[in-house]
Amino acid sequence: MKKILITGANSYVGTSVEKWLLMNPCEFEIDTVDTMNDAWKKADFTKYDAVFHVAGIAHVDPKPEMAPLYYKVNRDLTIEIAKWAKKAGVKQFVFMSSEIVYHVSRSMKPHIMTLDTKPNPNDFYGDSKLQAENGLNELACDTFKVANLRPPMIYGPKCKGNFLRLGWLATKTPVFPCWHNKRSMLYVYNLAEFVKHVINRELSGTFYPQNRELSDTVEIVRYFAKKYNHKIWISKLFNPAVLIGSWFLPQVPKMFADSYYEPSMTKYDFDYQVFSLEESMKDLEITEENRRMK
Repeated sequence: MKKILITGANSYVGTSVEKWLLMNPCEFEIDTVDTMNDAWKKADFTKYDAVFHVAGIAHVDPKPEMAPLYYKVNRDLTIEIAKWAKKAGVKQFVFMSSEIVYHVSRSMKPHIMTLDTKPNPNDFYGDSKLQAENGLNELACDTFKVANLRPPMIYGPKCKGNFLRLGWLATKTPVFPCWHNKRSMLYVYNLAEFVKHVINRELSGTFYPQNRELSDTVEIVRYFAKKYNHKIWISKLFNPAVLIGSWFLPQVPKMFADSYYEPSMTKYDFDYQVFSLEESMKDLEITEENRRMK
């Protein structure tokens, strides 16, 4: 049995992974700890095989004055907890980094990531995550394995963020551009299955989990419009609005620009993509709350 400590109590990813792993109670014993106010220092790290570190400040278009806080939490706290875990004899540290260590879509220029693509963050969220990775890699050794996960946008039931906001838009707007694209996304329970394999196999290195299928913004909108019986006109006549909007509205490139991992780099010698894109969307409910979610 693997004993796991999740650092970052009540986080969406942490609670989802915990729920998934506890479907196999004979394989995993899981505790969670809050990282606020040094509460994590009261936990006995010596009894855990692995730490799954999900605590951090999310990417929510932060203001420049927030940069010091991002580095303090996403970088400094991560490295401090990892040092604490290593000293306590924990064998593995699994860190939730982000695809954003490569970039944030700020133009309509396609961005296709391969194993040769070098991280080049263009905001301090991505930079704080990358610096945390670098610090963790310096701690890695034969007795302390570090696994850095760089997932794309994560979504799932009752998640916050742009995915369900897009679903809400699909149930309200009468028109939408027919601007097809390719984007990497990751269903939260595909991520949870990935984490299960990483911990069971005591893997180390950098990993790029994503759904089996690349996503298309147009098809996602079409799916939710149909699911909620909403009539919508999707036409290329509105495509010029995408180009014009991309010059002024940062949300437009995030929604329509190509941005994805080359699929072969996300394949491993175990199957973690247990839910297809369509299967993952069936249980997602769209509410008015999704309009305000960030």
